Amino acid sequence: MRSRGGRGFGGDAFGGNSSSSSSAADYLPFEFRALEVALEAACTYLDTQAAELEVEAYPLLDELTSKISTLNLERVRRLKSRLVALTRRVQKVRDEIEQLMDDDGDMAEMYLTEKKRRMESALYGDQSLLGFGSTGAGLSASAPVSPVSSPPDSRRLERTFSVARSRHESMRSSDSANEHVDELEMLLEAYFVVIDSTLNKLTSLKEYIDDTEDFINIQLDNVRNQLIQFELLLTTATFVVAIFGVVAGVFGMNFTVPILSHPNAFYWVLVITGACGIVIFCSFLWFFRHRRLMPL
Repeated sequence: MRSRGGRGFGGDAFGGNSSSSSSAADYLPFEFRALEVALEAACTYLDTQAAELEVEAYPLLDELTSKISTLNLERVRRLKSRLVALTRRVQKVRDEIEQLMDDDGDMAEMYLTEKKRRMESALYGDQSLLGFGSTGAGLSASAPVSPVSSPPDSRRLERTFSVARSRHESMRSSDSANEHVDELEMLLEAYFVVIDSTLNKLTSLKEYIDDTEDFINIQLDNVRNQLIQFELLLTTATFVVAIFGVVAGVFGMNFTVPILSHPNAFYWVLVITGACGIVIFCSFLWFFRHRRLMPL
């Protein structure tokens, strides 16, 4: 894999001025310029979508941390769905560019102008060979040349011209292909930097959403723990109050109790029962603190 340097090749967005980029793109073939326009449109659109999502997301997440409501949670859910869909599209474009940059053969095949030139030169070469062969045949038919040595010499000469032309064309096409592969690689690297920056924005936004969700879960767990502690205290207080009901039930039975004939018996019963209830309640609190069930 080649290094993803910061070599700008496609305009102001990649670190170069407009004059230098336009002059650099003048010598590019048509297919490369069309590819640059397509990549610029795709990367600009995806980066704009990511920027709009960031502008909408951060205030909403801050509002959710301060006020947890069903409406805010639903808005965050929709925002996260849009984020996942946009991240998939950006990741797909990035992977395609990276895969293309890793394969020199695919980049060489994208130089359609060179392929067309080779096909035209091969076609013209075949036509010239056919013309040369027909001319040689006419001369052999009109001139008094030996019928044994003339055809092999003409064929040998044709083969020599063909081999020399093919070698020259292959060397020239190889040098031209390497040069244009480097040009295409620089073009792809520039847009790879842009799409990778967009993916980093979306990744940072996703991490911020995950952190917000973790913070909300911690808040909800804290509230849930407080409710459990309050329920535990309420259950303990209900148990203590139930003692008064047991005492009232015992003294309310239909039989004679000698202690009730005393004038202050009712007050003593209330005091003793209340003291026992307080002792029992304090004992429960000490047990909860000892077991670390409540931060008392």
